[in-house]
Amino acid sequence: MVNQERNSKYQLTPALTELQGPWRLAASVQSLSQTISPRKQPARSSPFRSWKAELKPDFEESSFPASGQSTPFKVKSSSGDVQNVTDRDSEDSTFSNLVGEDAGVFDVKDQKTSSWIYFTLVLGVVLAILYVAWLDPNTGYGTAFVDALASFNAKHEVVMLEILFIFALVHSGGASLRASGEKLIGERAYRVLFAGISLPLAVSAVVYFINHRYDGVQLWQVRDVPGVHEFCWIMSFISFLFLYPSTFNLLEVAAVDKPKVHMYETGIMRITRHPQMVGQFFWCLAHTLWIGNSFTVITSLGLLGHHLFGVWQGDKRLEAKYGESFEIVKKRTSVVPFAAILDGRQQLPDDYYKEFMRVPYYVIVGFTVGAYLSHPLIQWGSHYLGW
Repeated sequence: MVNQERNSKYQLTPALTELQGPWRLAASVQSLSQTISPRKQPARSSPFRSWKAELKPDFEESSFPASGQSTPFKVKSSSGDVQNVTDRDSEDSTFSNLVGEDAGVFDVKDQKTSSWIYFTLVLGVVLAILYVAWLDPNTGYGTAFVDALASFNAKHEVVMLEILFIFALVHSGGASLRASGEKLIGERAYRVLFAGISLPLAVSAVVYFINHRYDGVQLWQVRDVPGVHEFCWIMSFISFLFLYPSTFNLLEVAAVDKPKVHMYETGIMRITRHPQMVGQFFWCLAHTLWIGNSFTVITSLGLLGHHLFGVWQGDKRLEAKYGESFEIVKKRTSVVPFAAILDGRQQLPDDYYKEFMRVPYYVIVGFTVGAYLSHPLIQWGSHYLGW
């Protein structure tokens, strides 16, 4: 009777009650130790468990602290793995962990059809307004703008420099005032205002260059030299791969998504931290070599001067926004292409090529080929405006 009560109290298994002698006693002790709930002990803290707990959430994008803070960064690498690094880690972690964003990420599943429909509508409206308000010789102000600049000095090199200077002043000035402007009127409104002023000036520079590219004093003539055409074509093609990292966020460019200041660290950024400047250099090298006159030389100097200023300004903006995290990115990247790779500060992953096999880079390639094939149409349109 007593044994039955004990079996009932401690829920011994039927097989256990069939054991006899010392074997039964030993099994009883083992069963009691498993069935009786022990008093819960406080869990010991473990750095490994804390690290695993930090990696549990699925982070879709980088999270950066404000300037001067020292907190962990959790980012997703090009392979999709979540990595954890602090801005006070050793230089070894600088080589192996991402602090900036993974550039060119585009997941179709994350896209909304409504956003791209809205983007198409916005693009159509912007182009229509640009044509009516600026390009159309009958209704636009573009012709009057160029004529006003030519009234000071009719030399085409001087007018080209004036257009580039005004564009640089508006574009770089607007970038410097971005933080204050966004606080005042909001990110989307400031992007619309910024683009609304910059775009007509950029188009004016392109049209004026096309119409007057063969003006000025001829300094050299190498167009008949074998291989020069192929070299210039390749340089021009490569330049566009560097020139347009903004296509990483087309929806932000059109203010469909809220515009942000991004700090990329993969893809083209591993080669150079300022791809637009490098791309502009390649473009100027190709066109100046091919055309070989004073007008193209002056234009190239103006463009490169603006982009070199943009290198300094861009670093200042990223430093102001991301603080010490930008210093980590700055240490393992370079302005001069491949410099950080050659001196060991940038270590390329084995699957580095996969960082270029993404939709934004395909878009850039398609746009570049389309622009080349559209040269006759672009030249016709520029001549039609007569600037």
